[in-house]
Amino acid sequence: MRELTYIARRTVEWREAPDPTIQSSQEAIVAPVAATSCDVDSSILAGHGFIDPPFALGHECVARVTDIGDHVTSVAPGDLVVVPWSISCGTCAPCRGGLTAHCTSVPHMAMYGAPIGGSWGGLFSDLVRVPYADAMLVPLSAGLDPVAMASASDNWPLAWRLVAPHLKARPGARVLVVARGSIGLYVCDIARALGACDVLYVAPDAEHRRLAESYGARTAETIEPIRHGFDLAVKATGRVDQLALAVRSLAPEGICESAGNHFRPGELPLLDMYLTGVTLRIARAHIPDALDLAASGKVSPERVVSHVLDWDQLPDTLPEKHLKPVFVRDLTPSPAPN
Repeated sequence: MRELTYIARRTVEWREAPDPTIQSSQEAIVAPVAATSCDVDSSILAGHGFIDPPFALGHECVARVTDIGDHVTSVAPGDLVVVPWSISCGTCAPCRGGLTAHCTSVPHMAMYGAPIGGSWGGLFSDLVRVPYADAMLVPLSAGLDPVAMASASDNWPLAWRLVAPHLKARPGARVLVVARGSIGLYVCDIARALGACDVLYVAPDAEHRRLAESYGARTAETIEPIRHGFDLAVKATGRVDQLALAVRSLAPEGICESAGNHFRPGELPLLDMYLTGVTLRIARAHIPDALDLAASGKVSPERVVSHVLDWDQLPDTLPEKHLKPVFVRDLTPSPAPN
């Protein structure tokens, strides 16, 4: 099989790898059919990551199950599933508590798309081994579009986690979104759908701001800190100075959620945070609840998809700067054997 491999700044290529096989009764083999780049992949492709190449890339996809182990009960060959970015067993204490990204049955931070916590390959591959199929694979509801949900492995449920629980606890909250990429746009969509009274989206890209406006958000290219301006601030960039902007704009006892991967150092306004009583959290995703919202019809994640491209275009097209390209293969199931 082929796996897309990051080899140098803005350079990826197909490399041959052995076809994965079932190694235990709990495993499944899946074939990605709609895969997309995470916002952090843009930083990796730009050469800002902290892991030296080469390594298999990709950790967001909807896939079709091709084979399962004898003890797998939740999915069957032919099913469309979301493949989570992190590897998790579903039975250890962190997994049972919902902290699947901190599974203790695998090395710390085991994940697809980067050689962290082992070599699990990437989801821009023709085939992928899933070691704990019942725990990891999330069936895609029949009414959901695989292309719109290609980001359900990470960015879409992460956006849900950044804002949805807080709006449940603080109905009608004012939300600031400082962003560069798809996560902030998903947040705008979700925040308005869940009743935020005001959403201000701050980003340099004019097209992204127009898309945020279509979700009902106010927009700005840049802002200065707005004292006591927001109940919730979401920062979805890798810049620490923008994290400082977000926390300085919070009302007393406000909450800041950060989704950025901070590959570069910086300083936070700790005294301001102390005086305001800020809560700062670096967020992780939760897939099932986010898929429920997507299936409700209250949100439109498909608007964030910037391009739909053929799977074989990955090496030439992925390094280009796109908001949210989705690479697809045949989405129709294989005919059942006679």
